[in-house]
Amino acid sequence: MATMSDSQLRSQLEQRKKRLIAAIPVSPQPSQLSRLLEEVDSTLDRMAKGSFGVCEICHEEIERERILLDPFARVCLSHLSHEQRSALEEDLQLAARIQRALLPPQTLRADGWHIHFQYDPAGTVSGDYCDVIRSDKDGGLFFALGDVSGKGVAASMLMAQLHAMFRSLASVELSLDGMVERANRLFCEGTIAGQFATLVCGRAKRTGEVELSSAGHPPALVIRKGEVIPLEATGLPLGMFCEGKYDVRRMLLEPGDSVVLYSDGISETASHGGTEYGIERLSKLVGRQHALSPDAMVAACLQDVKQHAAEAPQTDDRTIMVLQRASV
Repeated sequence: MATMSDSQLRSQLEQRKKRLIAAIPVSPQPSQLSRLLEEVDSTLDRMAKGSFGVCEICHEEIERERILLDPFARVCLSHLSHEQRSALEEDLQLAARIQRALLPPQTLRADGWHIHFQYDPAGTVSGDYCDVIRSDKDGGLFFALGDVSGKGVAASMLMAQLHAMFRSLASVELSLDGMVERANRLFCEGTIAGQFATLVCGRAKRTGEVELSSAGHPPALVIRKGEVIPLEATGLPLGMFCEGKYDVRRMLLEPGDSVVLYSDGISETASHGGTEYGIERLSKLVGRQHALSPDAMVAACLQDVKQHAAEAPQTDDRTIMVLQRASV
């Protein structure tokens, strides 16, 4: 684990210790708080001795996401007891159900747009973020696709945090750049050091006008009559610096034109030989298939990615979304 993250965790534990010391004398159950204080003291002691984050059985590093979720952890996943494994599996299944419930409808036709996405986690839970929100005020659509750092439950919790932030911000009258800048500040202040998220988001209006802003995310692909225009990121990933600035690109799409958003689990899918699928191959594919409906285009992309990967295992979450201006 990075030194900066250890420092942040140590600071959080020291703050917890102070609160526990203050709460024990007035608590109706002081014994429970005392045991928790002992856990905090023990963890701080292991940090001081350099044994924090090391499995007490195999002496290998404990998984990063496990430490972030439970700084008291003393063993790695491989050495959990049967009861601990069962409890963890139940927690993972519950987290997966909650995460799926946060997703928007997979196919949406509204306000002159046809949208379809595919959300394919590499494991039980995902660190990819995907959402579409209709605006009651102007009839437009807010859409977003992101990818948080890390894997497993820790990443899924950050995904849920992004979901809650943008659901709240979308209800406030903010410009798109103002929304992303506010989300960046909130994400930066609400996560520990070393955690960040890439994101591309935008607004689509009935008139065909589209606004796009990207925080360190792989290029969005704008398809106009078969021509594919990659749009690079307009700012750094969320959470890197609290005062980040994010430019907005605006364009007018005609009926049949599309925007393709995807996570790096698509573009960085590797073959058995280690060759990445790549943004160029994805661009050529969507250019050839520009006349397809969003659901057919998503299916064609995923099929091509799977053919490239062949039998290589999926190691990262894959999410892809296509927004297409509906024909008149």
